[in-house]
Amino acid sequence: MKILIGTTNPGKFKEIHEVLGDEHELVMPQEVGIHEVPEETGGTYEENAIIKANFYHEKSGQMTTIAEDSGIELEAFPGELGYLTRRWGKGENATDEEWLAHFLEIIRKTENKNAVFRCTTAVIHKGKTTIFIGECHGKILSEPQTAIPKGIPISSCFLPNGFEKVYAALTPTEKNTISHRGRAMMQVRDFLTTL
Repeated sequence: MKILIGTTNPGKFKEIHEVLGDEHELVMPQEVGIHEVPEETGGTYEENAIIKANFYHEKSGQMTTIAEDSGIELEAFPGELGYLTRRWGKGENATDEEWLAHFLEIIRKTENKNAVFRCTTAVIHKGKTTIFIGECHGKILSEPQTAIPKGIPISSCFLPNGFEKVYAALTPTEKNTISHRGRAMMQVRDFLTTL
């Protein structure tokens, strides 16, 4: 089956592809001639995931579509990031490096570095929407521990509970087994086998 992954973020697409594998043909919007992006006007991860999935589903002529919305929540800043993560601080027009530098500048001054990554995924197949949720708890380190992965900068400094390496330093298998997006996508993978 040809499946549209509703993201223009190469880092997210790579992670999704790692979990879903090659059983289906996964494509990005630009590969099927879609160059517009939806306006994320929702007030939750789920609302934004559905907005993105519906947008790309309609633009593609109703291809099976997977879209997710994810973010990080910090105990020290309740309600400030979450589904607005990339729009927080330096904003979505900043480079990954600029955004992360500002984020870590604030983190260094914060005693409580506990955090949780959350991901909500919407799958639209033949007009029906199904939702899947994944999360991973950990803490933010004060400095990047790896090169900054394109499109997913916090992966370089998020240390999952029970691990000694940050997200970006884990192997794809290790990360996708425990990460917020990996956990959601493993449910999607199982769901796709039922279609």
